[in-house]
Amino acid sequence: MQQDFPSLVSSEWLAGRLEDPALAVLDASRHLPASGRNPRTEYEAAHIPGARFLDLASLTDPASDVPAALPTAEQVAARLAALGVGPQAAIVLYDDSAVKTSARAWFALSEAGRERVAILDGGLAKWRAEGRPLESGPHAAERAETDVLHAPRRVRTKADMLANCDSRAEQVLDARGADRVFGTGEDPVHGGANGRIPGSLNLPFDEVFAEDGTFKPAPELRAAFEAAGVDLSRPVVTTCGSGVTASVLLFALHLTGKHDAALYDGSWMEWSADPDTPKAQGPEA
Repeated sequence: MQQDFPSLVSSEWLAGRLEDPALAVLDASRHLPASGRNPRTEYEAAHIPGARFLDLASLTDPASDVPAALPTAEQVAARLAALGVGPQAAIVLYDDSAVKTSARAWFALSEAGRERVAILDGGLAKWRAEGRPLESGPHAAERAETDVLHAPRRVRTKADMLANCDSRAEQVLDARGADRVFGTGEDPVHGGANGRIPGSLNLPFDEVFAEDGTFKPAPELRAAFEAAGVDLSRPVVTTCGSGVTASVLLFALHLTGKHDAALYDGSWMEWSADPDTPKAQGPEA
C-alpha cells in the first residue's frame, strides 16, 4: 500500500483493492438511539467483503466526564489490535448511518496518530446502490501487534470554550440543524433546551453532501463554509449535539485543505447541562 494515502476514496477505488492485505476496511456505523437500529446486527447481515466491525459506539473513554468522549490513543490501539489491524495498515472507514459516523471514526483514529485513514465516499448506501458485493456473518481476525501512537490533540474542552467566549480567538461552527441551534423549544435529539454557544455560526452537516451522499467538491465546500460566515483564514472549532456530526464538518474542512480546526467534544450535551455556561437562544438579532 502506497505511503501517499488519500483521505477520501471512491467505491471503485476500494473495489479494486479489497484483496490488498495491507488495507483494512472497518464498518464504523453508529446510530441515534431513536432510530431503533443495531449496527452490529446490520453489519453481520451485510457488509463489504472483508470488513471488520469497529463498534464505534463502544469506542469511547469512560474515564472522561464528557458524554461518549473520544477514546484515548491507548484505547484506539487496543481496539485495532483486537480487530487484527496492525500499526502499519492503511484503513478505509465506511458507515450506513444517517449521521455519517465514519467521520467521527476518522477523527478518533487520526487523533490517535493513525495517518493513513480514509473514508469511503458515499458509504455503504452508495456501495449497495452500485450493486457491489456484500457478505454476511461476523469477521474472525487474529490479534495484531499493538503500537500506541500519538498526535497533537485537536480537541477543545468546556474550559477552552468558556475562554473563547471572551477572546473569540476561534470561530465556533455548529453542525446541528438551524431549528435546534436557533430554536427555543426542546432539543428533539438529546433532550434539554435548544440553543447554542454565544457567537456560534451554523452549517448543518448534511449541507456538505451531494444528493448521492458523497462529499461535495472542495470548491463547493469552501463556498458552503463561507456562506455560513466562516472566515477560512482563521481557526475554527466545530460543535454539535454530542461531537458526531461536528466531526463531519471537520472532515469537510480537511478536504478543503484547512487543518487549523478542532472539535469541542462535549458539544451541546455538555454545555447545555451546565447551568453556569452562557447560552444563546432564538434567532440572531
